[in-house]
Amino acid sequence: MLHTTHILPASETEKVAKDRSITPRGSTIFEGDALTVLRRLPSNCVRCVVTSPPYWGLRDYGIDEQIGLEHSLPQFINRLVAVFSEVRRVLSDDGTLWLNIGDGYTSGNRGWRAPDKKNPARAMDVRPDTPEGLKPKDLLGVPWRLAFALQQDGWYLRSDIVWNKPNAMPESVKDRPVRAHEYIFMLTKSEKYFYDWGALREPADNGGLRSKRTVWNVNTKPFAGAHFATFPPDLIRPCVLASSQPGDYVLDPFFGSGTVGLVCRDEERHYLGIELNPEYVALAAARLHEDHGRVTRIQAA
Repeated sequence: MLHTTHILPASETEKVAKDRSITPRGSTIFEGDALTVLRRLPSNCVRCVVTSPPYWGLRDYGIDEQIGLEHSLPQFINRLVAVFSEVRRVLSDDGTLWLNIGDGYTSGNRGWRAPDKKNPARAMDVRPDTPEGLKPKDLLGVPWRLAFALQQDGWYLRSDIVWNKPNAMPESVKDRPVRAHEYIFMLTKSEKYFYDWGALREPADNGGLRSKRTVWNVNTKPFAGAHFATFPPDLIRPCVLASSQPGDYVLDPFFGSGTVGLVCRDEERHYLGIELNPEYVALAAARLHEDHGRVTRIQAA
């Protein structure tokens, strides 16, 4: 059964039969597996998707069915392709997906990763083996592997954006440059789609405005209540503004601490957030409660 709880102004529960689809009624947090919840949503119900799925082999979030600890890289890619196939179904024909994904290095078949003095959170007790065909210390190339897999699955791959992090986390490495960027891919459902290029204009050298370029300089911005990576709002806002209008629905199937929801609130959009981890659902609900007034939480049980 699905239990729908209105966090404010009072606690109340609505039971929804398992075989019923979920019709969005305003901004909503869904607690549950992304693929399961997406299959319950009606087709063409959101206009924009902004998300950052868990990266492969980089974090253990300590919850069953989490994405990112698959035994092989192809399993990870295939699982995300399945999720984003459902995302494409719920996306409007003129809709856009903005997908942030980071990279990593092969493990050398070590089943663990040591802590880094400058980044203790990188330590892990479990780590996937080196993928077939790659060598120890190889860069995995996850972002482009995923982008090409989504393109093959039917998405239009329209742009690759380099997210440059001026305040990037330092690394204790002396045999390669320190990584200071990630990718954001702009993918669309159709050849023609809604895109407000004027919303993405940026200052030009001549003092005027120009169309936004594909390198975005955005500082990381940690959220004190979270012990995992969070989206900076300044990275999300251009995506939301370019690919939706006030009143539209914006989806994040990996909602985390709910930053996409905060940006949607500021820009007068509805958000639909899906999150598997109950702790993060509670964190996002509390965060949006503080800023928004009422949060609807749907929990699959």
